[in-house]
Amino acid sequence: MALFQTSSDNPAAQKSTALAVLSVAFVLVWLFIAAFPFLWTAWGSFKAEGDFFSRADWMNAITGPATTAQTGGAFTLDGYRGAWIEKEFWRAAMNTGIVTLCVTMISLTLGTLGGYALARSGFRYTFWILIAALVFRAMPHVTLVSGYLLPFFQLNIWGYLPTTIIVLVAINQPFTLWMLHSFFLSIPKDLDEAAMVDGCTRFQAFRLAIIPVMWPGVVTTGLFSFLLAYNDFTTTSMLLTEENATMIPKINSFLGSTQEEGKVMYAVAAVVSAIIPLFVLIMFFQRQIVSGLTAGAVKG
Repeated sequence: MALFQTSSDNPAAQKSTALAVLSVAFVLVWLFIAAFPFLWTAWGSFKAEGDFFSRADWMNAITGPATTAQTGGAFTLDGYRGAWIEKEFWRAAMNTGIVTLCVTMISLTLGTLGGYALARSGFRYTFWILIAALVFRAMPHVTLVSGYLLPFFQLNIWGYLPTTIIVLVAINQPFTLWMLHSFFLSIPKDLDEAAMVDGCTRFQAFRLAIIPVMWPGVVTTGLFSFLLAYNDFTTTSMLLTEENATMIPKINSFLGSTQEEGKVMYAVAAVVSAIIPLFVLIMFFQRQIVSGLTAGAVKG
């Protein structure tokens, strides 16, 4: 009788190995399917329009015969050069940076203070404030922005970045209140009460005892606020002029109502340029995001 049984003779071990192989294969296939659209777009951004949108043979997007004939090489930066220099996409990128940073900072400041106050408040109106915020957040952005247009025109403040920042903060604030309120509820009141017993004021307890514990939640909420402002199209396209446009409306303007030769590649290059910062941001803050989304493990 054998003292040891090999894995090939153990049905349970074989089943476990097969399941692990299938799981890895499924994850790899899923990653490929999920990443393929971006990888294909990134690859095509270095090709001529005749190759990337070839109807004769899709392999032209790989081999690049039209790109070679036009530029003398298999790859070209004409799309990026046309978007960033000729069409001044750098200006839209700068406007996007200003809008997103301001919206994120203002939303987090107001949302953190408001969420903490609502989480520690014992009054009944807290529930109705959160319900009102939820209803406001659920409304389509276009129905909200349309009501602002006439006063903005009358006051001559339409088309400017500060106006758009204020509107985006108003749209985003209910979400940050809900998110941060939930995070604050997961932190026991004993923590700030203990800090106040030690001599801290309410604000000092909030700043020194609560915020360090809440940091992953703040980062997660800030990232979602950043994405709302970064990816917004409806609000920014309705409230900003073409000179002050952010990246998403600017990309849409490259396509226009009539297609011009090579102009669509400006949009392809701009799309890749707009996605890369988001990818870097997610990779940099991935640990804080996971910690924030799994918040609630703080025990009193």
